[in-house]
This record gives sequence, C-alpha cells and structure tokens, in this order.
Amino acid sequence: MQRLRLIVRLALRNVRRQARRSALTAAAMVVGLALLVMSRSLADGAHDEWIEAGVRLGSGHLAFQAPEFRARHAIEEHLSAADRAAVEAALADTVIAPHLKAVAPRLEITALASAAAAAVPVTVVGVDPAREPAFSEMDQRIVEGRYLEPHDHLQGFVGVELAQRLRLRLGDRLVLTAAGPDGAITDQLVRVVGTFRTAIPEVDQSLIHIPLATAQAWLGVDSGVTTIAVLLDASWNADRFTRRLQEALAPHADRIAVLSWRAASPELDAAVRMDDYGDYVFHGILFIIIALAIVNTVLMSVLYRTREFGVVRALGLRKRDTALLVLTEGLILTGISGLVGVLLGLAVTWGFFHDGFDLTAFMGDQMTAAGAVIDPVFIPQFRVVQLIQSAVSVAIVGLVASLYPAWRATRIDMAEAMKFEA
Repeated sequence: MQRLRLIVRLALRNVRRQARRSALTAAAMVVGLALLVMSRSLADGAHDEWIEAGVRLGSGHLAFQAPEFRARHAIEEHLSAADRAAVEAALADTVIAPHLKAVAPRLEITALASAAAAAVPVTVVGVDPAREPAFSEMDQRIVEGRYLEPHDHLQGFVGVELAQRLRLRLGDRLVLTAAGPDGAITDQLVRVVGTFRTAIPEVDQSLIHIPLATAQAWLGVDSGVTTIAVLLDASWNADRFTRRLQEALAPHADRIAVLSWRAASPELDAAVRMDDYGDYVFHGILFIIIALAIVNTVLMSVLYRTREFGVVRALGLRKRDTALLVLTEGLILTGISGLVGVLLGLAVTWGFFHDGFDLTAFMGDQMTAAGAVIDPVFIPQFRVVQLIQSAVSVAIVGLVASLYPAWRATRIDMAEAMKFEA
C-alpha cells in the first residue's frame, strides 16, 4: 500500500511538472468527451422522437396480438374479451403501470372501400374514440371535419388522398366490404365525418378509422380486438417491459403474443439501427482522437524522462512499478479530463439546445422516414446510463492508450539510463 501511495504521488507530480503537455492532452480529451456527450444526448433525443412518431402510427411501443395475426393478418386471429382482461391485468403491474401513456384497443382488417366513383382496397381500423387521440394524435391531423367521438356509430375518419380518389366529401357515404371470422362477406355503411393527412402517402391513401363498437358488430367478433397497442413514456423501457409481460402472460402464450416496437415495426427498427451505426462510427473517431492524444503525451513523457526512470529504478522501483507509474499518469489525465468533459458536454448541450436542436432549415417543417413523420426539432435526452457508459469508455481508452508507453518504460536499461543526459 505504501508503494502504491508513492507511485500515485510521483504520478501526480509528473502531471503537474509537465503542465503544458498535460493541459494540451486534457483539452483534446475534454473536447472529445464533450462532443461525445452532446452527440449521444441529441441522437437519443432524435431517436426517441423518431420512434415515438413511428409507434404512434403503428402498434405502439408494446403490442398484444394473437400469435398468428402478424403472419396471416386475418380477423379470426383476434383477442377475445378474456384475453383483453388478462392483458389489462398484466399492465396493472406496479412496475409497468407508472410508465404507461396510453393503451388503445384496435380491430384492424383489410377491406374494400366502395363509393360511386371507384372501389379501392383499404385498411380499416376500429378504434376507441375516447382512447385513440391520446395514442395516435389523429385528432391533430384533421384537414376537414372532425375526429371520431364516443357517441359515433356509422362515422368514418378517412385519409385525405383516399377521399380524393373516391371523390368523397364530408357527409358522403361509402361501403366497406370484408370477410368475417367465418369467411362470410359482409358490408358496412359509414359516412365521412372528417379527413386527415399524416404526410405519409401510404397511410393517407388507404387508412380509415371507424368506431371500435361498429367494427366489432360489423365483423361479428363481440368484444374482440386484433391489437392492444401501448404507448410508454420512453422507448428504452420497451424491451425490459416486453420480457416482464411475456413472463406474466406465459399461461396465455398460446393465445397472446407480446411484441416490442422492434418486432411490431421491423422497418422502423432497421432504420434506427442504421442511424445508430453512423453514430458508432462518429464515436469511434472521437475515441481514436482521444487515444492518440493520450499515447502522444504519455509516450513523450516516458522518452523525455529516461534518466529519471533510471534514478527511481536505482532507488528500488521495480519494472512493474515503473509501468504502473506510467499507467497511473495516463489514468489521472483521463479521469480529470473525463469529469470535465462530461460536465462541459452537459452544460453546452443544455445551454444551447434545452429548447431543442432545430433542423427546420434543412428538413423543412417535417420529414418522413421508415413510416414515421419526424419533427425537425430534436430535444436532447440525458440518460445517466449513457453518461456512465461514455465516461467508462473514455477510461478504458485511456487505460489501453497508456499500455504501450508503460511497456516502453519497462524496457529502459537502468545502467544506460543513468548515463543519459536530460
């Protein structure tokens, strides 16, 4: 222990003695880590915005469906009233319940929409008018008319491009035709109560919302739904909650499948992962810059202190102690720089971007990607685990970057070092 304290004291003294060199190295690490914190917080905010926009138009952060529904997309693959009760009981878990923002039951079916002008294939979604606005925010995308209300029965909320294709106006009728669970073809008449625009052509050309009760009566599924979509307060909770809910619903696994947004929206997942890979490349470059700065400073310190190492070796310092001394110097620089870098990154990010990082000038008012409409203003997300990971990553880089200079220090011959003129 006494030897270790001596090594730490020598390392601190050497860092102070080479103040200019230490300051230059620390500056490179501080700037690199600050950029890392800024980029990760902004990337996390952008991803969370992207994911939430995508899941609001899809099946949510979590989706409960019959096991075969995604493969067959058939109405007979629906959740019964008993299944819905089991799901609601699982969602009442004291760990999960505080993180729920919205729970939306849905009955989705592919149908044929017919009007006087034409007949086109559409996706009809029966929704609960009281719950759906909090989930998909469709009531904020109205072009004409209004969104569905709890007392509605034969009303339909139609994509604006679909309305144009069928030449529909507010109050016009259209007929929806689909097959029920028994295979029988059945029709449902609805009137256009409003039109919407999501800026995603595939959605605006084919989506119709009707009241859930109307869809259930039309298709003859009583209280059945094809999906129970759940919106969470944060996307990173989805995976752990999925595992917890799968365990809770294990006795019903033959009837109820629990999907995270990654499984329910594979295109969105692939797009986010690709964006993550770009971030990894940028972070890798920052780590290389930090590592080179550490190697340069610590190695130069070793080369310029040959006589000093010879003296301390002559006074009883062993080879491994010499290596530990050099490693300690690198870790001290890394530790101090890491703390300052994290604080600087947090301060700059919060100081300049607490209201959001606005890319409107480059993206316009909105951008679509992987089936999601993305707001061009990204709010940074500060996560403790991400800050710890960044600091630990830099510490590892500092340790690895100090290994070669430490090895060089052990190769110094004591007798030759004593002859060396500093």
